[in-house]
Amino acid sequence: MDNMEIIFSLIILAFLFDFMNCAAGMGLGTSLAPILFLLGYTPLQVVPVLLIAATVSGWVSGFFHHEFENVNFSFRPPLSKAAKVTLLIAGVGCIGIFFSVMLAYFLIKFPEVLIKTYVAVLVLFMGFIGLMSLKDIGDRKYRPKMLAGFAGLAGFNKGIGGGGYGPVVVMGEIFSGIYEKSAVGIVSLAEGIVSTVGVLTFFIIMAEGVAVDLWLLPSIFTGTFISSLIAPYMVRVFPNKVWRIIIPAYAFSIGAVFLMKIFLL
Repeated sequence: MDNMEIIFSLIILAFLFDFMNCAAGMGLGTSLAPILFLLGYTPLQVVPVLLIAATVSGWVSGFFHHEFENVNFSFRPPLSKAAKVTLLIAGVGCIGIFFSVMLAYFLIKFPEVLIKTYVAVLVLFMGFIGLMSLKDIGDRKYRPKMLAGFAGLAGFNKGIGGGGYGPVVVMGEIFSGIYEKSAVGIVSLAEGIVSTVGVLTFFIIMAEGVAVDLWLLPSIFTGTFISSLIAPYMVRVFPNKVWRIIIPAYAFSIGAVFLMKIFLL
């Protein structure tokens, strides 16, 4: 393929995966990163670009999730529950992504296949548990400590491979008693905040001499920006019971596909 065909293909892929990311809270980095690796791009070409795209997509889709009343973000005292959950998830996730980027790309280099396998198995397991526990959705109580643990883990994943954030946090929210449509809106905004910190961390290590290639940015940014405008409306119009099935099923599918891609590389 020539450069124009590659660029167009990247825009379409970014649109499709970010559409699912904004609509179900997961899919951009987890699905797109392994495909870009298969195409021969390196982590330092992929991860920073995905973080920049997730920053814009997260902030924009978070705004529209609020506008379409999928979630109520009120940051004026007293804070709404969604605002409190977002600050908890984003705060812990920012710490996780800062340390993971510093460790993986500056201080220590983790084995790539080990990290990818770990994220894939984790997402696969969480999706499976979510599907098995659909009947118990209404009985769950809000557990902020559990949610904080998922948020830290997700932030760590995001910094290392550009993905593995949405599936972990969304399923963590559901396990912690968060309403499904609210969970998707919350994770969108939280991912935008966490990805912002990830981008800033990459700027820090770039200043210290780490070479980062942003050739993919225009294509990935274009696809993700368009999808972030459309996907929140889909969450608004579909009934919540649909998302109760889609979210864990999608998480399970992402984990399974991701795991197969790892061992096909």
